[in-house]
Amino acid sequence: MPSSRVTQADVARHAGVSRTTVSFVLSGREDIRISVEARQRILGAAEELGYRPNLTAQSLRTRKTFTIGLVSDVVASGNYAGGLIQGALEAALEREHLLYVAETGDVPEVEQRLLRGMVDRQVDGMIHASMSTRGRRPAHYSPEHPTVLLNRLDESGQFACVVPDEEKAGAEALRVLLEAGHREGVHVVGGHHRTEAAPDGVHAGRERMRGIGSAAAAAGVRLAGVAECDWSTPEGGYRAVRALLDRAAAPKALVCCNDRLAFGAYQAVEESGLRIPEDVSVISFDDSDLASWLRPGLTSVAIPHRELGRAAVSLLLSDDLKPTIHRIPMPVHRRGSIAPPR
Repeated sequence: MPSSRVTQADVARHAGVSRTTVSFVLSGREDIRISVEARQRILGAAEELGYRPNLTAQSLRTRKTFTIGLVSDVVASGNYAGGLIQGALEAALEREHLLYVAETGDVPEVEQRLLRGMVDRQVDGMIHASMSTRGRRPAHYSPEHPTVLLNRLDESGQFACVVPDEEKAGAEALRVLLEAGHREGVHVVGGHHRTEAAPDGVHAGRERMRGIGSAAAAAGVRLAGVAECDWSTPEGGYRAVRALLDRAAAPKALVCCNDRLAFGAYQAVEESGLRIPEDVSVISFDDSDLASWLRPGLTSVAIPHRELGRAAVSLLLSDDLKPTIHRIPMPVHRRGSIAPPR
């Protein structure tokens, strides 16, 4: 049978002082005159007995429960963005908070019910998360609860938002090719992603293309073309690159807007009798498992899932929570898919 919980009364008896004195010391009160010797005796007794504060009772006094609610669409059950949850859990634990995680399946009615459940449990703050960046306000909002949007944007400017810096990532992807010497024959595969197959990619596509375009303009380089296609499967990348390779001027470098498209591009290049990176260099985005498994390994700009989760919790628990968009850098993971042009 487990032993009963150690109380402040137990600590008081062990230290030979009153329970009130124990309460003052263990709550960190410095405005009460208690001798150094008594404080040390109380703290020693608490450690020896294994005393832990009763957070439920404490929350009644402080109106803080040291809990955070995170409600997502499909993040929690997805392998791809599980780092969001991991980073948030780590940051919460470091700050001695518990994290409640719930998933809506992207159903607004479920989201509303879960959010109300979090509020009813008196969480100290809320994080509203999405698998991929999109513009969406919470289905239910409680003004008295600090709120952060994770991978969500709020056009009203009411909430603090944490998102990956997709525009700078696009610029960095093109700069990697420029550094390798590619100034001609550079094609983008995916483009703005206007297809309806996976609308979650609209924001990422727009921002990445904006960054690619700005980096090209700054370098005085003109893109050879943009092949818009479905991002959801490798088939889109395969078909787009096959069409490019059938032209008289074959591409020298490809910027694929995600790793699935790059996988299809690899197949198309191989079928044409060309080689990566000797004949065609390839860079992509997302840095999924595909990137490291492809041969040669695919250079890819990573979505910093873990850092996004950590940043959301840190921001939520900060003393200066303002309605600002916080953009988290996306690092380039270099592998063997890029070489100087022939």
